[in-house]
Amino acid sequence: MKLNRISTNIRALLLGASACAFAFVAPVQAQDVAPAAAETQEAAAAIATPALWKVADEDTTIYLFGTVHALPDGIEWYYGPLAEALGSSEILVTEIEMNPEAMAATQQLVLAKGVLPEGQTLRNLLNEEQRAAYEAALAKVDLPAGAFDRFEPWYGAMMMTMLPLLKQGYSLDAGAEKVLETKAGDGMERGALETVEEQLSIFDNLPQEAQIAFLMETVEGVDEIKAMLDAMVAEWAEGDADELARLMNEGRTDPVLAERLLYARNANWAKWIDERLDAPGTVFIAVGAGHLAGEQSVQDKLAELGIETARVQ
Repeated sequence: MKLNRISTNIRALLLGASACAFAFVAPVQAQDVAPAAAETQEAAAAIATPALWKVADEDTTIYLFGTVHALPDGIEWYYGPLAEALGSSEILVTEIEMNPEAMAATQQLVLAKGVLPEGQTLRNLLNEEQRAAYEAALAKVDLPAGAFDRFEPWYGAMMMTMLPLLKQGYSLDAGAEKVLETKAGDGMERGALETVEEQLSIFDNLPQEAQIAFLMETVEGVDEIKAMLDAMVAEWAEGDADELARLMNEGRTDPVLAERLLYARNANWAKWIDERLDAPGTVFIAVGAGHLAGEQSVQDKLAELGIETARVQ
């Protein structure tokens, strides 16, 4: 299987570069999504030790945990130092608000930002060759040719990235954020590093040509999306951030989108952490694992601010 066909943009998205992507595919999972094969579930059963870091000064501790937003059932990772870290924290901070009200608002924002003007359709934006490949890819995931006609290409690309995963054994309910939200319970304060609108704007503000290119990258790699995420989840489960970064960045060809998806946001979050160190307490930050791996990671951006990050697990 040629996993190198999966573009680095899609790899970054799979590693949680945009938490909101899963928010607007969540309703699909509640509908007629095929159950995972038994062998997938059996292979997934494992004890995992994903990486955990911390930043600390005299009166503040901030934990940094890299998540995967959707996971197969059966991966046991919430125990030991990680569970202790969340249990000792006063606030759980995620990329965006993860409560039901925020998720419902995401649906409304997608309708506001992602819908094409009246009279346009997604397929009409494609040339004949692109349209044929796009419709063939939709058929592979059991969707009609006009499934996303109302929407801009970035939306179609995201949906075609996520839907194969939900049909092949990955679950939002097993995803790291959902587990952390449940473990934190009602008594823990919540915080967010970004708004849903900010995340959606990363894609919505792309030029139409770039959106179409993103869509066609997804079309080309639709058969290998699950295999790529399987490979990255395996490294995540082992806590191998270096190998995770290698898989995610292999063959990167679009530095502009990488800057928008990862690097600029990493720098913003490092500044947030720097400012939060001025207040006492213990904070647990959970963001997509891609933000905590490789060059220009959150840890690298913290180092540029003179802040040291220590590996906990």
